[in-house]
Amino acid sequence: MKEKNDIGCLFDLDGVLVDSERIYTKIWEAIERQWPTGIDNFAYKIKGTTLEDILERYFPEDSRENVAKELIRLESMMIYEALPGALDFLDSLKDNGLPAAMVTSSNGHKMAHLWKDMPGFKERFDVIITGDEVKCSKPDPEGYIAAAAALGVRPEKCAVFEDSLQGVKAGRAAGAYVIGVAGTLKASDLAPYSDIVVSKVADVNIESLTEVLRSRG
Repeated sequence: MKEKNDIGCLFDLDGVLVDSERIYTKIWEAIERQWPTGIDNFAYKIKGTTLEDILERYFPEDSRENVAKELIRLESMMIYEALPGALDFLDSLKDNGLPAAMVTSSNGHKMAHLWKDMPGFKERFDVIITGDEVKCSKPDPEGYIAAAAALGVRPEKCAVFEDSLQGVKAGRAAGAYVIGVAGTLKASDLAPYSDIVVSKVADVNIESLTEVLRSRG
């Protein structure tokens, strides 16, 4: 029987594994034009947070249902595709016996669409935590702590891959080794809350990462 690994990798979804953040920026900019929030760079400030948190924090109660319906309508037209090298990286983790979890702020409605667009993607993860399953949105570490527990690994022994400020802050708060993935934001924006910053997940050397994680805690 294969020995259980004591380290793990925890991934955000949009902008880390799936090429969708640019589209989401346009979607939220369009929504914000219909229901102005008065928040500068609104589409960027909400990245990494759950829909419930966004609605409660930025929209009056009488508009929330319409905002959610418009988001669902615009999401239904999206086509999800993996970022370059992301699937190969996940497969390499599996080949090396490293467990992987997805921790996304996305809800079940969106995930059903994603699984349909990307057959075989779901099966690459040992654990999946969605926005529907947490009480607190990123930058709260709840999702990452839950994912590590589900893998049976201490958070300090996990690497968190994130592209948003909310996400890297959540990873750091969880006590994990944080890998910022530049693209959605500049590397300089992510660096203060990350242990390293890369351009894409495939830039990470799995052997080196394994050594780093085993040396922690």
